[in-house]
Amino acid sequence: MTKIDGHTHTELCPHGSGEKTAAMIERAIQLGFDNYCITEHAPLPQRFVTDYRGDPAGLTTASLSWKQLDEYFLLTDQLKKFYHGQIKISVGFEVDYLPGYETEIKEFLNQVGPKTEQNILSIHFMPGKEAGLWCVDYTTTDFAAGFSQWFDHPQELYRRYLRLVLQEVTTDLGEFRPQRLGHLNLIQKYQDYFHFPNEFDQENLELIHEILLSIKQQHRELDFNTAGLYKPYCNDFYPGKQITRMAQQMGIPLVFGSDAHAIVEVGRGWHLQSSYKH
Repeated sequence: MTKIDGHTHTELCPHGSGEKTAAMIERAIQLGFDNYCITEHAPLPQRFVTDYRGDPAGLTTASLSWKQLDEYFLLTDQLKKFYHGQIKISVGFEVDYLPGYETEIKEFLNQVGPKTEQNILSIHFMPGKEAGLWCVDYTTTDFAAGFSQWFDHPQELYRRYLRLVLQEVTTDLGEFRPQRLGHLNLIQKYQDYFHFPNEFDQENLELIHEILLSIKQQHRELDFNTAGLYKPYCNDFYPGKQITRMAQQMGIPLVFGSDAHAIVEVGRGWHLQSSYKH
């Protein structure tokens, strides 16, 4: 069985540890991984600043800047050459799905698609207060500022996120659309802090089934992301037990990803995925 870490970041990530990507790859080799996917956060559309709400740092630290693209490809090309024969390195991006920005996303994918091998499509921002887009995973304070109007009805908050996920998976992003959908339940990152339910209600499960059916029909994959286990107010993997079991029953591939932003995080939680392989 191929041992893959399908979701990792680099020294260029503005919210990462800054540790050398080479040292992260050395860690993967030490742990016996055969395939290592570098999927740095893609630059956000230039005009997104006009729709973003919340802490300014949540935007400025979210992703690579446009001027870092050449540096990113130079770094990853060097790493692929240096580690050739030791571990297979796949290079791509974690691309944000942003409602209303489909044209810009498609243009970016058309630009980088021929240069990349594995890409992830994720949602980190969704509509909240002030008719703007708020980050769902920056801080608890920022999260409350954007979404507290739904805190008394958390299943409705989940529903709004899942409807956006459905939009994400059904939108035509062209020839180079990302094959893998990232951390499908990131909206639950702060579930323990705000005392939200760990499980989805029946209406949301029906919505999830619709999402997974679309993923299945498109022959796409899910990010089996263990980062949430180590977040202080999530304490669970993404996409969680309910979605994982449903995806398994539908035969949707689950690709392990540590979502590492630091050396110690590479491969973390790998053994958990083995319990969901049968």
